[in-house]
Amino acid sequence: MNIYLSGQGAFAVQVAEALLDEGHKIVGAAAPRLRKGRTDEGDAMSWDRLRAWAYPRDIPWTDSAELRARHVPDGVDVIVAAHSHAFLGRQTRARAAVATIGYHPSLLPLHRGRDAIRWTVRDGDKVTGGSVYHLTERTDAGPLAAQEHLIVPPGSTAQSLWRDHLAPLGVRLLLKVVTDLAADRRIEVPQDERLATWEPSMSAPPLFKPELIALPGTTPVDGDPRALHER
Repeated sequence: MNIYLSGQGAFAVQVAEALLDEGHKIVGAAAPRLRKGRTDEGDAMSWDRLRAWAYPRDIPWTDSAELRARHVPDGVDVIVAAHSHAFLGRQTRARAAVATIGYHPSLLPLHRGRDAIRWTVRDGDKVTGGSVYHLTERTDAGPLAAQEHLIVPPGSTAQSLWRDHLAPLGVRLLLKVVTDLAADRRIEVPQDERLATWEPSMSAPPLFKPELIALPGTTPVDGDPRALHER
């Protein structure tokens, strides 16, 4: 399968390596220009890890903040969002012949939003998990392709839960879904909106995002897709 990868950090690189190991081809990547908090564009050590990974492999790269349909080359089968904060619009998603999928570190539709793991720990959840879903216009609300739960180890922090459990789970689930799609096995299970929860980012100003959660018995409200951030 020809894969276009939108993501950042170590997790995106782990996903890329796992896909290559299974015989898939990374034909392009979108990532932030610089690591968080860095300012020196001329210093390759300041580049985001996915960008730095793509460079010596001659994989075409674009700044995820500027990602548009024109940046996705012809012949892409699957677009994979791996810790991506870039919104993948309808025209961009349409560049994938088979699917556009992403990973979210919660048991969707629970804990939609950017800080799912922090809220999992803050709320004292005993069970969490990871979900791979098909990206749509609504943030973290597309149909599920794979999901798996795990027990939250006592004393977990957001960092340890991600590093030791949810990131490795995400790599495995994304690889599973791509393998399924390559074998023409397409799974799409609608999320149950009656169970949906959403928590705001802990490090950004509050946003009015009515499309993130539809209350039981109400009609979902379409938000402005320019303000959305798909994972």
